[in-house]
Amino acid sequence: IPNTVKSAMKILAQGGVDMVNVHASGGLKMMQQAKAGLQEGALNGQAPLLIAVTQLTSTSQAQMNDEQKIQGLIQESVQNYATLTQSAGLDGVVCSPLEAQLIKENISGDFLTITPGIRLTAKSTDDQTRIMTPRDAAQNGSDYIVVGRPITQADNPIETYKYILNE
Repeated sequence: IPNTVKSAMKILAQGGVDMVNVHASGGLKMMQQAKAGLQEGALNGQAPLLIAVTQLTSTSQAQMNDEQKIQGLIQESVQNYATLTQSAGLDGVVCSPLEAQLIKENISGDFLTITPGIRLTAKSTDDQTRIMTPRDAAQNGSDYIVVGRPITQADNPIETYKYILNE
């Protein structure tokens, strides 16, 4: 709830973190209170970046429609959450790299897109359903990419990391 989120964010900000997230489905007031908490707890007046999750990269169209009972296209849901997030004054959203360009086209300013679901090939999905390669994600407007298993499960994580940087 908004008050609990505000309290938690104040503590997180005092820990000196650079970026924190909430889920946009918590609503406008919750996101506004999250931002207020970060600002109250900010060290040296510098609050961490605050972003909101839209739809998980493992969420499929069918899952969103059938389990979450959100009708329409997944892109519409992501865009709706992004618009709500901007209205709350947050810095950006977590979305799949497939939606980064859509968000950039529809939300003005320095609104950030943080994109998990990064895979080295389009065939390596694991439990992700909406993925892109590092290069494609960057070309599609991702400001930050989130790479987990392609590095952590690689035979040579350092070489994989360097490969991704080169991409």
